[in-house]
Amino acid sequence: MLTDFGRVLLFFIIAAVFVAAGLFVAYLLRPKKWYPDKLTTYECGEEPVGSSWIKYNIRFYVVALIFLIFEVETVFLFPWAIVFKDLGLFAFIEMVIFLVILLVGYAYVWVNGDLDWDKPEPQIPSLKFQKTDVTIL
Repeated sequence: MLTDFGRVLLFFIIAAVFVAAGLFVAYLLRPKKWYPDKLTTYECGEEPVGSSWIKYNIRFYVVALIFLIFEVETVFLFPWAIVFKDLGLFAFIEMVIFLVILLVGYAYVWVNGDLDWDKPEPQIPSLKFQKTDVTIL
């Protein structure tokens, strides 16, 4: 007779075997023809230019994190809106405080300029030649 923990362990073992069997069958069935186009970096059907190991601007990550934070916070508004009439004045005041905190965070991000999409000016290196009195014959 299995205990509850034994059933969970058996479930994990069966799941691991199922995943391993799926990967093994996929390994056997996949095509093994390698050609140069398959090994190139994919850029929307265009010929790749340069290396794919480039530095991305940190602003992309910051904007993505800000979006996730505000998206998760906004999700809390939907259940509250559904049961708003049943909760009363206390829940309304709590949600107003929640929204004020959310707006303060939004204002902080906006003032710091983290939502601006302006691109920094590229710094193109140049060679400085000094004028000399050398003449070429």
